[in-house]
Amino acid sequence: QVQLVESGGGLVQPGGSLRLSCTASGSIKSIYAMGWFRQAPGKQRELVATIDKSGRRVYADSVKGRFTISRDNTKNTVYLQMISLKPEDTAVYYCNADIWATGWSVNPYWGQGTQVTVSS
Repeated sequence: QVQLVESGGGLVQPGGSLRLSCTASGSIKSIYAMGWFRQAPGKQRELVATIDKSGRRVYADSVKGRFTISRDNTKNTVYLQMISLKPEDTAVYYCNADIWATGWSVNPYWGQGTQVTVSS
């Protein structure tokens, strides 16, 4: 069984920084793309950033220049460094990973979510 566990959320003032982490564990053969999504109250879940196994990154326009996604393949961990945070970044942030765990299929897995609140 595969689990994704996130950490690093919290309350921060506008202009502040936070670093989110997400570690995958369990019977994992390989991890492909990893990423972060977020969902604000009353809104749909949206992509924040993704990174593939080679390190190629994709960012939502709203976070370009402020957020940086990275990964440590030796630790099955993906990070999201967030700076210059704005109140509109407030959301539950979810980790996502495409994982080959059993058989021959690659499936998406999700973390439980971590709350990020940007407020003075």
